[in-house]
Amino acid sequence: MSKQPCIARLLLGAMFLVFGLNGFFNFLPMPPMPEHAGAFLGGLAGSGYFFPFLKGVETTCGLLLVVGAFVPLVLIVLAPIVINIILFHAFLAPSGLPVPIVIAILMIYLSFFADPYAPIVKQIFRCPMKEAMDEKKTK
Repeated sequence: MSKQPCIARLLLGAMFLVFGLNGFFNFLPMPPMPEHAGAFLGGLAGSGYFFPFLKGVETTCGLLLVVGAFVPLVLIVLAPIVINIILFHAFLAPSGLPVPIVIAILMIYLSFFADPYAPIVKQIFRCPMKEAMDEKKTK
């Protein structure tokens, strides 16, 4: 296996592991947030279950990426989380946008360009019905 997918996987895994654990142990200070961002996070925290669930998923996925287990599955599980992180920073807290952009680049690279993970992830985006119709046309 090439070194680039391994490095990207370890970087992405370390980021999710650190930020996930920070949700439980608060060892990184929270930067000041714009009012709307704070209200949004306050609403999520008010549910009581969301942040422990989210940070548990991030920590577990980060650990799996670091050890290299179930990587395609982890990339799929993390995709909606990454989309939400990007949208949160794009619309509510733009000063924090560089880190989510790095995360998105690593996710896209691992999901669609890095062997051995890309061929597995790409299978989700195939359309069996279209393939069957194309096969029928060629016969």
